[in-house]
Amino acid sequence: MIQIRPARPPDAVAIAAVHVAVWRSAYANILPADYLSQLSVSRHAAHYVGAIRATGGVIVATASGEDVPPGSGPRIVGFATVGRGRRFAEPLADGEIETLYVLEDWRERGIGRDLVRAAGTHLRDLGCQSAFLWVLRDNPSRWFYQRLGGKVAMDAEIRIGGKAVIQTAYIWNPIDKLLAETESRSGEA
Repeated sequence: MIQIRPARPPDAVAIAAVHVAVWRSAYANILPADYLSQLSVSRHAAHYVGAIRATGGVIVATASGEDVPPGSGPRIVGFATVGRGRRFAEPLADGEIETLYVLEDWRERGIGRDLVRAAGTHLRDLGCQSAFLWVLRDNPSRWFYQRLGGKVAMDAEIRIGGKAVIQTAYIWNPIDKLLAETESRSGEA
């Protein structure tokens, strides 16, 4: 069984482990190998404890029951972080989905879509009328945001691990478009 719920501080280490694992698998041929090998679960866990306590904008997907090996408890298999939109040259939208990560073995089960729906609902509850997110242009999963009705807003160059990469912003305006699209696809795998 998959459950989507707000994160709690004790979840931070598991959230950080998902973060590191997803970056190492998704960005293996995009970002420098030495940078990816130096990602630290403990450093990321400290960040996520702070984010959970400060904003409450961290949402986790847990697997339990028949979805995990017998005798094991619930396991965090994905998460999203959300908040008011960060400002750039111009504000892109009121709210931002800052991160969305699902472990590779748990993809294609609707978990990402469910996390996006929970993220959009959280942002709407904060009073946000629109939402955006950034994804690396070379990320093989960027199609996911297009399927959810995200419209390309802009590209920007950033540096990660000393390498210049292009990121693309997807926007949903109004945010109800995002919520409607995630709801309409809830029966898909």
